Amino acid sequence: MSQRSIRKEEHLALTQMFFNAQKANSFDQVHLLRPALPESQVDVNAVKTTWFGKELAAPFFINAMTGGSEKSRQINRRLGEIANKQQIALALGSASILTKEEDQLESFYVAREANPDGLLFANVNPLTPAKAAAKIVKDLQADALQIHLNVAQEIPMPEGDRDFVWLDRMLEIKEAAGVPVIVKEVGSGLDPVSLQKLQAAGFTWFDIGGAGGTNFAQIENSRNPHPMAYLNDCGLPTALAALLAAPLTKQLIVSGGVRNPLDVFKGLALGGKFVGVANHFLHTLLNEGADGLDEEVSRWKEELAYLFALYGQSGLPVKQSYYLDLELKNQFDQLKQYTGK
Repeated sequence: MSQRSIRKEEHLALTQMFFNAQKANSFDQVHLLRPALPESQVDVNAVKTTWFGKELAAPFFINAMTGGSEKSRQINRRLGEIANKQQIALALGSASILTKEEDQLESFYVAREANPDGLLFANVNPLTPAKAAAKIVKDLQADALQIHLNVAQEIPMPEGDRDFVWLDRMLEIKEAAGVPVIVKEVGSGLDPVSLQKLQAAGFTWFDIGGAGGTNFAQIENSRNPHPMAYLNDCGLPTALAALLAAPLTKQLIVSGGVRNPLDVFKGLALGGKFVGVANHFLHTLLNEGADGLDEEVSRWKEELAYLFALYGQSGLPVKQSYYLDLELKNQFDQLKQYTGK
């Protein structure tokens, strides 16, 4: 097994070691104003939506996790099967490894084999050559491409990148990809200044990938003989990142620490068109098997429809009143100047 594949498997193990289903995060500081008279009915059709021309059973999806090793091949096959059965979108983990190790293609492509007609996203880093990124999209038959931003992961990673001059390279990838491109932060939050810079360059879809779930700085510090533990808390919390991004774009994806259907609903209330879920679903798959994750995704769709009825929502987009804990409100008040709104 190559060093890259070994790192992929280490990441899988470490995400589970640090996983805490009860971990508090910024979603807990967002409170929804519930109507006592919602004038609604439970309707599973209320949570159905479309994305990039494909019909979906829910506005939440399986966000980027893994690929590039034998264990990740098994995981991606199961994720593809579940996405196919439950009719939700699936994003694959970073496929940049394919520029060095083409033999790892199957560890990603198994998801497309299991989900031939579903909505599937490929994922690369900004340093991936544009032609290679386009080939990855073609080989995986991807409907869209995520370009992930992960400086806070690369810095403490012992073998991490040290070149973060990315924007021009991202534009080359966008031009070559041939499919819609989503810019995705990786657990440290997409700030409004960067979002606006990306918008000015022509990017239109953004996944804020906020702090509150998997902490990749923490993961890499655990692998580093000289850890920079002071970087473990450098991220922008998910709810705060969503509050700052919502006035700037309607094509917003909220992810980072989503633990349950209520977090999904809050992500939609904060302005997300879609909500990404990664480590919670991975943990379920690894501990309860494919049947356990399949049952959970089905239950989440049903319970999200319950929440729509509870809060008087008849469909998407969600228009929901909310209020914030003082800590979150104070943070937002200090930072909203950077939105220009």
